[in-house]
Amino acid sequence: MKSLTDFQGKDVSIRMRTGENIFKRRDGRWEARYRKGRDSSGRIVYGYCYGRTYTEAKQKMEVSKASYMQTGPVPAASKEWTLGYYADAWLRQNRLRLRDSTYVKYMGFLDNHIIPYLGDIPPTGVTAQTVASLSSYLLNTKGLAPKTAKDILVVLNSILRFIEKQLPNQVGQIDFVYPTQEKSEIRVLSVEEQQALTNYLLTDTDSCKFGVLLSLLTGLRIGELCALRWDHVFLDRKLLRIDASMQRLKNLDPNGTSKTVVVIGAPKSQASRRTIPLPDSIVSLSRRFCPADRGGFVLTGTEQYMEPRTLQRRFAKYAKDCGLEHVTVHTCRHTFATRCIEAGFELKSLSEIMGHANTSITMNRYVHCSMELKRKNMDMVRWPGIA
Repeated sequence: MKSLTDFQGKDVSIRMRTGENIFKRRDGRWEARYRKGRDSSGRIVYGYCYGRTYTEAKQKMEVSKASYMQTGPVPAASKEWTLGYYADAWLRQNRLRLRDSTYVKYMGFLDNHIIPYLGDIPPTGVTAQTVASLSSYLLNTKGLAPKTAKDILVVLNSILRFIEKQLPNQVGQIDFVYPTQEKSEIRVLSVEEQQALTNYLLTDTDSCKFGVLLSLLTGLRIGELCALRWDHVFLDRKLLRIDASMQRLKNLDPNGTSKTVVVIGAPKSQASRRTIPLPDSIVSLSRRFCPADRGGFVLTGTEQYMEPRTLQRRFAKYAKDCGLEHVTVHTCRHTFATRCIEAGFELKSLSEIMGHANTSITMNRYVHCSMELKRKNMDMVRWPGIA
């Protein structure tokens, strides 16, 4: 059995449960380790819990971690501590309110951009010029998209406001100038393209093809489709319930065997938890593929899931076979919303079916009127004096 020297200099034997930082020591006790934050020099600080059994150590760790996260991350603020220290404290304080995907994204912003560029300076040294320099670095040196650079600066601004609460009157107000991004045209299938894709999916249809067609007919996000099980498709009541989403995230366990893990958790937002009514045509189609065991996933018909990146590869083949270019699974969602608007769908209902918090998101982000609809609307107007 291999051994290592832990952060306290003690020799331990490695007997770790998969995906967890829990060890069995040479003295027979179990040791559970969790990340508490960073010290004033920016180094990671770990917390340790011990038990006579694996379960006892894990329970102690969960209690200690939850208690530590809710106690304030900066017990005695000091303007001499680095911005990197406060950045990690800010992330830890907000951990309980963040979805796993958001937490991983923010951690990446800190570890890959904010801390390497600003982590060694005191927070009082951050100025408008410093922020502008970081923005230029993200855009021109790192080559990040304006939207990503803006998201990173928004996080930095939140960190500075957090520091201001710890060190009143020490960190001045900084006017952040965020990068602007031109709105790109989102790909939507034309009526002819949608017909071609539908015909393809209805030929030699399997569970995966059916799932893609269901997305095209209901506007599901790719993560929602991958996490959807048959026991959430209520055919007798003609309803589909969205309560979960699947995504591949960075493995937060430093001793994990893989860099990423598949996570099935809550959907994107509270508004994303929704019930979608199904018309008779979709109910009839669904009955053809509904397995006897309704606990399986819709995309596979079994207990084995299909993760988003696998579905993307499958869809890429479907698109290629249909001669469709520049499309992804998410194109089905855009297309669904556009077809609904073209059909005169009531906007509030569509917004709730899409899982949006408000109707403006539906209109601004997903709905793209076709030239045919624009022409129809123009033809409806009667212009005085013009025959």
